[in-house]
Amino acid sequence: MKHDIDIRGAREHNLKNISLKIPKNKLVLLTGPSGSGKSTLALDTLQRECQRQYMESMGMTTDAVSKPKVDSIVGLSPSISIGQHITNRNPRSTVGTTTDMYTYLRVLYEKLGEQPCPHCDKMVPPRVDKEQYEEDGGFKQLIDCPHCHQRFEKLTRSHFSFNKPEGACPTCDGLGNVSELDLTAVFQEEQSLKEDGVAIWKGQYRDYQLAILQAAAEYYDISLDLDSPLKSFNNIQKDLLYYGVESEPFSAHFPNKKPPKTVGQGKFEGIVTGIWRRYKEKAGQSGEANLFFTKQCPDCHGERLNKRSRGVLVANTSISRVTKWSLNEILTWLDNLQQRYSDESFQVIEPLLHDLKTKLTRIVRVGLGYLSLDRQTITLSGGEAQRLRLATILGSGLTGVLYILDEPTAGLHPKDTHGLLQVMKELRDLGNTVLVIEHDEDMMRGADHIIDIGPGAGKYGGTVVGQGTVSQLMEQEQSITGNFLKKPPTTFHKKRTGNGNHLTVHHVTKHNLKNITVSFPLGTLISVTGVSGSGKSTLVFDVLAAGFNGAPQGCEKITGFEAIKTLITVDQTPLTRMQRSNIATYTDAFTHIRHLFSNLPEAKQKKLKAKDFSFNMQGGRCEHCQGLGFVMTNMHFLPDLEVTCPVCKGRRFKDFILDITYNGQTISSILDLTIEESRPLFEHVKKISSIIELLCEVGLGYLSWGQPVTTLSGGEGQRLKLAKELYKQTSNHTLYLLDEPTTGLHPTDVQNLLLLLNRLVDAGNTVITVEHTLEVIRASDWVIDIGPGGGEDGGQVVAQGTPEQIVAVKESHTGAFLNR
Repeated sequence: MKHDIDIRGAREHNLKNISLKIPKNKLVLLTGPSGSGKSTLALDTLQRECQRQYMESMGMTTDAVSKPKVDSIVGLSPSISIGQHITNRNPRSTVGTTTDMYTYLRVLYEKLGEQPCPHCDKMVPPRVDKEQYEEDGGFKQLIDCPHCHQRFEKLTRSHFSFNKPEGACPTCDGLGNVSELDLTAVFQEEQSLKEDGVAIWKGQYRDYQLAILQAAAEYYDISLDLDSPLKSFNNIQKDLLYYGVESEPFSAHFPNKKPPKTVGQGKFEGIVTGIWRRYKEKAGQSGEANLFFTKQCPDCHGERLNKRSRGVLVANTSISRVTKWSLNEILTWLDNLQQRYSDESFQVIEPLLHDLKTKLTRIVRVGLGYLSLDRQTITLSGGEAQRLRLATILGSGLTGVLYILDEPTAGLHPKDTHGLLQVMKELRDLGNTVLVIEHDEDMMRGADHIIDIGPGAGKYGGTVVGQGTVSQLMEQEQSITGNFLKKPPTTFHKKRTGNGNHLTVHHVTKHNLKNITVSFPLGTLISVTGVSGSGKSTLVFDVLAAGFNGAPQGCEKITGFEAIKTLITVDQTPLTRMQRSNIATYTDAFTHIRHLFSNLPEAKQKKLKAKDFSFNMQGGRCEHCQGLGFVMTNMHFLPDLEVTCPVCKGRRFKDFILDITYNGQTISSILDLTIEESRPLFEHVKKISSIIELLCEVGLGYLSWGQPVTTLSGGEGQRLKLAKELYKQTSNHTLYLLDEPTTGLHPTDVQNLLLLLNRLVDAGNTVITVEHTLEVIRASDWVIDIGPGGGEDGGQVVAQGTPEQIVAVKESHTGAFLNR
């Protein structure tokens, strides 16, 4: 059996014909600067070849999966890739359903639950003397109530599922919230119908709707003054305008009159009725979706289950309440269950309880003990989602597998890194190879083998500059990572004291924050630190950011906003879900590039406009792939694959567009260039060169202009947002709120980002960043440490002050790591 994965002549993207061996059954780290080629090697070469060979072994056609540019890969194992992108965006998917822990909990409540009798409302303990009978092809279990002696249906595990009709709340269908139409966004009460009384009626469409409305008013003999403000309308006039002639509210005014049958007669649908119809027809994706807001379901109060299911208790606790607890709290509750039940009852659920506790323990060990089972998966960060999958996979017991992980420490406090490292070592010890793309120093020191790719990004990377154990890497002078590991930690420098103004959030109680008051000195670089789930993001984004644009939420008051002119929030929410959006279009650089091409003599001769150079509009784009450069192929039991367009060969445009060049580059070839490579091409075009400089400053120079925004990691997306905001923003007294902007950055790249952040502060702005990276924390002027733990164990200000002052606080986990 071969003991290595032997790669020969890898040339994909920027890889420079490299050959290397990856030891099997080891924890192997791929390190190097951002854009050096780590992901190309792990995902675009190894993972793709694994997928291709798997399909080949199953007798499936592999035409759609292009072979990576590599001479050979020998000793490859079946692979599982765990990335940072959350693919399941179903609002019904929660931590509990994704990990199957909620299924275990449902069975627990079926076996041990005391349920209220639907007849007398008294609690009925779980009974053994039940009777079964068949009804409509299914089985029901019946129980006799010991209090009123009435028979009723026993609740089963299906009744505790909010994804099944037996258990879901009928009002919200198990979602926990309901959609409401914001009438103030639709109607302007101070305006008349001829003005902007109906905000969604514009131009000729307004004239058309007013004609139907007037016909309806004449049909029912209702006086309707189009010049009067809406606030003067009576109930009949408003019911006609809002709900239409066929609605119950309006029909109640005219019970003996049949509604008009045609538009000409006055068959007016009603504005509210029409908006709701279009919203439901398009499943909430209509152009008017912005007129709606969600609010907690008034019946189940966000608990998703119907009243009867919510009433079942185990140890005096409903299943809805348990799902709101942190995983750490659930573990404690399960440990106490045995004391409350007889040995006979406990024997029934003991195996189930053991499995549930094992799953919970694994997830807690990867630093996610603060999560709750009802947490929606779409709200998880990329790092959280990846660690959740990693903990789940550990229970599968698979051996001989190649696991490929993409920066699993993203968003993880150094305190929790050890637990994650141990989980990966357990995967290794099962007989698997664990290949991790990572920048974390503790992970590097805990790895069996490190492969360092570099020395730079893009065309300056793509070679193996070092490999071996940590000690061996530190002896290799060409290794960027080895040289970093040799250097002592950055010393603390003299700190800025700010401009004398403070932004203070008073008595914050939102989520797990425990009535804390926090003051941010303006004109400084501030790091908000703490373990995962301690309340950092709640303080900065849910309270501070929300309070700038409206009334304070989750706190008594916020003072000091008068010293801030502009607030810019840059978090890790996806930039867009549109596959067509790429780096060039998102930053508006492509607009300038298209205008540049349209002004070339050859383009003017052919009477081409800027729109002809767009892959989003008909004209110059390839219509077979509609300008995407690829078409999707259905792979049946495997994920759909992107296949290069056979017409344009991936170039997006028609030939007559590609005949026009700027300094030897076509509009298509420019999209294939990295931002760094395009620097000399546009050095004399100020509008484009200024965007390029900012993108390089935030560490994104290795990305290509045509890379889809949907493929960016959370950190890359955030730095792209930051660059775009910096391009637009020129004034000082701006408050920047950042959420772990160093995610995905090699330690050497962090210094470049710090230079940019310091420049912002020196220009009279304030930067507040939620951060775990020790280099950023050491370089901060002020640190606010939230904790000491996550979930209910957090929410307090453990320490605040300069980094040196944080080190002196024994209770601060952050201070302990800063002192290493």
